[in-house]
Amino acid sequence: MTHHVSIRRQAGVALLAFASAAGVLVVGTAADAAVVATVPLGTAARYAVLGATTVTNTGNSVLDGSLGVSPGTAITGFPPGLVVPPGTTDTANGVALQAQSDLTAAYVDAAGRPVTATTPADLTNLNLPAGVYAGPAKGALSLTGPLVLDGAGDASSVFIFQTDSTLITGSGSTVSLVNGAEACNVFWQVGSSATLGTGSVFTGTVLALTSVTVTNSVRVHGRALARNGAVTLDNDTFTQSACALPSSATTTTAPAVTTTSTSPASTTTTAPGTTTALTRQLTQTALTRQEVGRPALPGVPRVVGPPRTGAAPLRSESVPWRAAVLAGLVAAALAVGAVRRRGIRSCGTDPTPR
Repeated sequence: MTHHVSIRRQAGVALLAFASAAGVLVVGTAADAAVVATVPLGTAARYAVLGATTVTNTGNSVLDGSLGVSPGTAITGFPPGLVVPPGTTDTANGVALQAQSDLTAAYVDAAGRPVTATTPADLTNLNLPAGVYAGPAKGALSLTGPLVLDGAGDASSVFIFQTDSTLITGSGSTVSLVNGAEACNVFWQVGSSATLGTGSVFTGTVLALTSVTVTNSVRVHGRALARNGAVTLDNDTFTQSACALPSSATTTTAPAVTTTSTSPASTTTTAPGTTTALTRQLTQTALTRQEVGRPALPGVPRVVGPPRTGAAPLRSESVPWRAAVLAGLVAAALAVGAVRRRGIRSCGTDPTPR
């Protein structure tokens, strides 16, 4: 009897230890990407560039989006700068005034989000999942090389970067998106002014309390929005960062759908290539739910931080936790079986407790 009680206790301890380990794995994986709501821009979303005092351009800058200033009245350098239709130029009118009001609301929203992970002051060589990020003490942020934002197969993944000070990117630096991340869901809340370095590639919407300076030959996949100061451009290119329409909003049929009736039976023929938004959405959902690893790019570490704590980030690769859980179950079962067999040999052939 003593041996059988010991067997039960040892089995219980083994299972409890495994359950605890599995819990740690699940929590660690959940921390890999925080669920973050997007920042609503309101009417400010239609602008590629929006200033408060002035907007100044040198060279052949191209804006795939509207250009505005309010309450200031000065826009210079357009032309030779170009606003691509249907974008408009709004100078101290009601539309620009409303956009500035919506920009203020968006800035306050982004600044108030709880931080999910703390990064180094220099974001270079980081590979980040969705979340809200800030440097130490929400100090100045910089970027001197590549930064990768990983959508993990979810186009609605949101990335918010907060600083109470400046944002300065270096010449040739890049912010790139992988695995479905979209530029429309990347936001940079800057408590002072932002400067984008020469020849750099920048992604996301800059929400600057004061001013934004975009130096020579910068490609911006997003927006430069300044609440209280100027926006300065120099031969730069802004591309549209609007989110793609939800697949449920459209239905594509190619080249035609025809119905042919016969007697006594009827058949329906659908031309090759016909597809519906629902089919696309279900297919994408199925692909997204597949358990696929998300390895970091070579030499680019993934930063993982505990949700809503602001604690220092952890550096790890993706955790294949389902495989780990299955392996742990098998190991626990084998361990319990071995303990029980030793107990049976000690008690005789009858394993029934007395």
